[in-house]
Amino acid sequence: MSEEYDALVRNGTWELVPPEDITNLVGCKWIFRIKRNSDGSIDRYKARLVAKGFHQRPGMDYHETFSPVVKPTTVRLVLSIAIFGSLRQAKQRREAKRKSKQSEEKQRGQQLQYSFTLLEHFPKLSENVFMAQPPGFVDSDHPSYVCKLHKAIYGLKQAPRAWYHELRQFLLTSGFKNSHSDTSLFVLRSSNHVLYLLVYVDDIILTGNSDTLVSQFVDYLAQRFSLKDLGPLSYFLGVEVVPHRLGILLSQRRYIQDLLIRTNMANAKPVLTPLPTSSTAISLTSGTPLSDPTPYRAAVGSLQYLFLTRPDISFAVNRMAQFMHQLTSEHWVLAGNKNDYSSTSAYLVYLGRNLVSWSLKKQQTVARSSTEAEYRSVAATAAELHWVGYLLSDLGISLTTSPVVYCDNVGATQLSSNPIFHSRMKHVAIDYHFIRDQVQFGLLRVAHVSSADQFADLLTKPLPTSQFLLLRDKIGLSTRGLS
Repeated sequence: MSEEYDALVRNGTWELVPPEDITNLVGCKWIFRIKRNSDGSIDRYKARLVAKGFHQRPGMDYHETFSPVVKPTTVRLVLSIAIFGSLRQAKQRREAKRKSKQSEEKQRGQQLQYSFTLLEHFPKLSENVFMAQPPGFVDSDHPSYVCKLHKAIYGLKQAPRAWYHELRQFLLTSGFKNSHSDTSLFVLRSSNHVLYLLVYVDDIILTGNSDTLVSQFVDYLAQRFSLKDLGPLSYFLGVEVVPHRLGILLSQRRYIQDLLIRTNMANAKPVLTPLPTSSTAISLTSGTPLSDPTPYRAAVGSLQYLFLTRPDISFAVNRMAQFMHQLTSEHWVLAGNKNDYSSTSAYLVYLGRNLVSWSLKKQQTVARSSTEAEYRSVAATAAELHWVGYLLSDLGISLTTSPVVYCDNVGATQLSSNPIFHSRMKHVAIDYHFIRDQVQFGLLRVAHVSSADQFADLLTKPLPTSQFLLLRDKIGLSTRGLS
């Protein structure tokens, strides 16, 4: 606590002023956390002073609060590009040094991906914010005085926004370009070298094709901000980055283990599929309201965070998340409600063999045919591919061929390429037909695939065990190297 307090005072975070003419006073408290490494071991004990932002009043001591954070798809895309570059460099080294004793595995381990956290940096505030003195550190000479904040501290509603804009300005003046597709992505190009920097509040991933340039920029950044260099990327936002002979694996194993402990399911019997194919298998005997729905909601929210690495549970969690309001035990029955006729759109997006994006979403209207439902799914996929294309352009990557959307509905496939106006399709909103423009301009290709090879089925319905396990392996989920 003393170290945290001294750092705040040293940085000029506030000054003590008399409490006269103060329209609103924000409280504060100490938060204690145990920082852990990716393997679960204790890294350090952390005490942090946070403001009680819920005491703030809009228009008085804060205005805008929005702050962008990097999208998971962007993280996976950048890591995929870094892996491609690393493998290509390894191949070049093997060709240039065939007699070297350095193993291929060791060469592949030299991936230029680093992570670090910015420490004890508080951007300047543009609003007048007054905060109570920190508990345990009240000035003995002026116990009634309050802290007039000059810089944003954790807990203030505008703190993430203020921090992002200060870091963004620093990066722009340093030569980085801000991506228009994801404003938390910054790209620096210097001769034949490139750096990618991803920002999630104060957690940062930095990768590039020049180890020297990466090191130089980290040193340059350290001159402006206090940071903790975490070394080669191994852990980011609860996701473990595990080296693998083919690149890296993204895993949330420790997060899952903690979730099982919190929900008292650490000793539960494992099952092979998230949902049974029979809806009656998950029903409860009564429909009485749950006495405390909070644990259910917390568990569903935690499971949603597993979407970062586990698309195979998407459908099951999506079903359970539909019944979060006025929860009763009967909602478990409704999770398999056969009276729900709305279709579910889902897609999986690959860069090479790497799965970089996925989504599932219930369609807003009831489709009159399977062709209509599939056509809407193709439209959602095309929109995502359009954005990914812009993102790749910001990263300096050009596609040599048009992306291909694989659809298992013949009617939807033909409708994407031909101006067909079937009587049961003429009501479809015009904006869905932008798919045809994409196809006609050569920006997209829609191809038919058999239902047996449709990977996205894993996200849209409960599947038998054999089919579920087959598709899970096909989409790229793996347990190899994690045991």
